[in-house]
Amino acid sequence: MTPRYPATADSILALFASRGAQVVDVPVIQPADPFLDMAGEDLRRRIFLTESETGESLCLRPEFTIPVCMQHIAANAHLPRRYAYLGEVFRQRRAGGSEFFQAGIEDLGDPAITEADARSLADATALIALLLPGYEITTTLGDQAVFEAVLAALGLPRGWQMRLARAFGMPDQLKAALGDLSNGKTPSPLDGELAGLVDARDEAGLAAHIERHMDRTGLSPNAGRTPQEIAHRLIEKAELASVHLSVQAMGALQDFLAIHVPLGEATAALESFATRAAIAIGPALEDFAARVAAIAGHGVDPATVSYDAAFGRPLDYYTGLVFEIAARGNRQTLAGGGRYDRLLTLLGARTPIAGVGFSVWLDRIEAARGTTP
Repeated sequence: MTPRYPATADSILALFASRGAQVVDVPVIQPADPFLDMAGEDLRRRIFLTESETGESLCLRPEFTIPVCMQHIAANAHLPRRYAYLGEVFRQRRAGGSEFFQAGIEDLGDPAITEADARSLADATALIALLLPGYEITTTLGDQAVFEAVLAALGLPRGWQMRLARAFGMPDQLKAALGDLSNGKTPSPLDGELAGLVDARDEAGLAAHIERHMDRTGLSPNAGRTPQEIAHRLIEKAELASVHLSVQAMGALQDFLAIHVPLGEATAALESFATRAAIAIGPALEDFAARVAAIAGHGVDPATVSYDAAFGRPLDYYTGLVFEIAARGNRQTLAGGGRYDRLLTLLGARTPIAGVGFSVWLDRIEAARGTTP
């Protein structure tokens, strides 16, 4: 079947060529597990799932980043590499419709991280400007790495750092997690011998207790987690529930999340915050400052970009820069992207591969054209 393309396809492909990005095609039918494991809760709910004749879980392509990365790994292509794409994605939406065109660039293997970040934002800005000439666009920028550096500097246990990092970009989940952290210890739903073993942090005894219960009820460890895994998880949850963040540390975290300034003021705002909180976030802050300088060097007007410390994107694979672009006066996101340095390793790459990219929603571009620039 010949794919359909939007009327702007030729202009988009010409832009990709001018920016040194190789256009690739990836199959519409994809293995479902990578998306279910790595793509984020919101996207997982919207995937169209099916099954192969052999029982393999499949889905219609819901986005391009994961398939492009898997195709790169399979080809064992040289690096660095810039892949561009233009095609349909398939998602369930409450507002109706299930097929939407996306275009974007995935930039893999460039060791100059801050330069690649700035180039990705410049690529996305150039594509929006091409498709919406005369429209004023605004960009919101966040940084997963800075957020995680703040969590570590505040001395949170690793488990809490992971929970809050996963909630970054999902305001309701982040608010709930911070509420749990503020309240400290919560009542345990366990009772009797099980609760005693958890309270004593007796992992071996707890695993033995769970194994005896599984034997009595006929449950097989092969059907899910092993008794040892269940015991470890129960103790980990109890340890997290017992953590209480001090008023001072919680105030510092809320102070950080309240930072929302023009990009040109962002480095100074973060430095001022770190001084007030008496914490060191040096490497993350140095990378942030270098990226701000690189963004201006790639021709993006800093006046159109704001930094929001609480801003993230609801996909699990981001590790650093995250951004979204909109037309002023239009709240709908036209483009979004970010850095995902762990993703290719999780997808099977033998060595770590740096990655950053973005996608533009072409149907939203068409809708934005109906508004006054």
